[in-house]
Amino acid sequence: MSEKSKILIIGGTGYIGKFIVAASAKSGHPTFALVRESTVSDPSKSEIIGSFKSSGVNLVYGDLNDHESLVKAIKQVDVVISTVGRLQFSDQVKIIAAIKEAGNVKRFFPSEFGNDVDRVHAVGPAKIAFGIKAQIRRAIEAEGIPYTYVCSNLFAGFFLPRLSQSDATAAFFVSKLSQPGATGPPRDKVIIPGDGNPKAVFNKEEDIGTYTIKAVDDPSTLNKNLYIRPPKNTYSYNEIISLWEKKIGKTLEKIYVPEEQVLKDIQEASFPLNAIFSIDHSVFIKGDQTNFEVEPSFGVEATELYPDVKFTTVDELLNHLV
Repeated sequence: MSEKSKILIIGGTGYIGKFIVAASAKSGHPTFALVRESTVSDPSKSEIIGSFKSSGVNLVYGDLNDHESLVKAIKQVDVVISTVGRLQFSDQVKIIAAIKEAGNVKRFFPSEFGNDVDRVHAVGPAKIAFGIKAQIRRAIEAEGIPYTYVCSNLFAGFFLPRLSQSDATAAFFVSKLSQPGATGPPRDKVIIPGDGNPKAVFNKEEDIGTYTIKAVDDPSTLNKNLYIRPPKNTYSYNEIISLWEKKIGKTLEKIYVPEEQVLKDIQEASFPLNAIFSIDHSVFIKGDQTNFEVEPSFGVEATELYPDVKFTTVDELLNHLV
């Protein structure tokens, strides 16, 4: 069996990054995490840094704004995975430049981990963010860098406990901000964007990490989109609320917010609410995660490629929230 690729994760201490790092280390890949020296000494990051060290992750000091340190880090590995956050999406051109100079990388995974940005109908801040991700894709392709784009859809661990519980009828998803102490989905009423019928895909973050790392050395994912679309995790908003109602033995009051009101809210809200609303519009009104078929010419589906992976279903996740 061929040796497992050495993997560098950039942005590994962030939300989805830590799951990618954990999956890489668990699968036996020599795993490297690019960190700033200030991050290692930051008390708020001590737990995550400690977990990296205990799982055998190699900490490599560097910074996106330090080209020399980037090139040096990249030369130590075979595969680069970026999980940088929204504010650094455009800075990934610096990773591309470093990969080109290093000349040894056999695969680059840019920071995606959401919708397929080439197949969206977004407005407002989501349109801008998706547009930057699309520009990064084009830059990678123009440089001839081998790639995989991971379209992992919604983070279930982030979304499911925060199904809207707010009384503000125009503000779907606002509960994440107005009720930060919310520990589970609603028990009385729920606010639903649009008619609640377009389907979305909800994936546990650990599973996203597992599928991403599975793709690293797989030739069938080379220069393709990897879609994580388990049929058992694909639900409309109405369907997921119906499932939740069965689990708690109660019918919720449902408040539907028409698309024109959601669009108005996107225009009138300030950041970060307008960004949240615009992503919800793309996912839950336009159905951008499921309104197209995955064609072999551009993509592959993770659960079909890796049937051996036992992923966590939405049904199982909701059981933990009851």
